[in-house]
Amino acid sequence: MVDQAKHLLDEALQLPEAQRAEMAAVLLRSLEGLEEEGVEQAWSKEIERRLAEIDAGEVEMVPWDQVRSMIFGQAHEPE
Repeated sequence: MVDQAKHLLDEALQLPEAQRAEMAAVLLRSLEGLEEEGVEQAWSKEIERRLAEIDAGEVEMVPWDQVRSMIFGQAHEPE
C-alpha cells in the first residue's frame, strides 16, 4: 500500500464505527462497475434474512472477542 493510502487508512480507522461504515459503503459503491449484476440485491435480501433471524431469537450471537479468538487460532466453542 502506498504511503498516502496507508495514511488515509490509519486516519479512517480512528473514526467512529458509523462513519467508518459509511466510508466503506462509499468506497464499495465506487467499485460498482466490477460487481456482477444482482449481487447488491442478493446481499440486501441476505442481510434482511439474517436480521429477521436475530430479531426472532433464532440465532445465537457470539461476542467479537470469541470470534476473533476462533479466527486467529485460539479457537474455543461459544459458551
